[in-house]
Amino acid sequence: MPRAALFDVDGTLTDTTYLHVHAWWEALRQAGHKVPTATLHRAIGLGARDLIAHVLGEGRDSGQDEMISAAHKTLFATCHERLGPLEGARELLHALYERGWQLVLVTSAVGGELAAMRRALDVDDLIAHIASASDVERGKPAPDSVDQARERTGAAQEQTVFIGDSVWDMHAASRAGVTALGVLSGGIPRADLEEAGAQEIYEGPADLLTQLEESAYARLERET
Repeated sequence: MPRAALFDVDGTLTDTTYLHVHAWWEALRQAGHKVPTATLHRAIGLGARDLIAHVLGEGRDSGQDEMISAAHKTLFATCHERLGPLEGARELLHALYERGWQLVLVTSAVGGELAAMRRALDVDDLIAHIASASDVERGKPAPDSVDQARERTGAAQEQTVFIGDSVWDMHAASRAGVTALGVLSGGIPRADLEEAGAQEIYEGPADLLTQLEESAYARLERET
């Protein structure tokens, strides 16, 4: 029976969360909006349209959305060549691949941003599928991207683990009926991840790697 290891990318495998916060802050500032960075931090993980709606409200001038999103892409693109994986991210992916897990990236990133993160990770030969925001109608916290990623592998819900760093990741995984693991590497508090549905929480990829034999991955392996 196939087993699927689904991964968020920003803040989970790559150290990009606070780069996104700054890029969104500046994009919104240029459009005349003052949004606290703490508010933006908690919104990272949502797709662009949903993030803008979350921080500005449904009563905003939605005609600015495309301009703000484009500005964020332009600002974040200045960091593309400096992106890097979080400690232990590549090693964790290699370890799970060698144990027979199908690896899938589940991300709101598209286009050049996704390409930059794939270059930073440098593990394309291990990745079975990529589920991006352009593939589904609704992004996280809806379960659509997680459902699609799992279905592409042929794995059952009980043989699928999704790991992410945001409450949106945990909500999406829980709604999709798969095992939800959280990491603190994106800066979201442990209590928030637990409340959103995280079944296990690790400091980051390196911490999970050292505890792999006691993790949900090993437990599911033993159950099949």
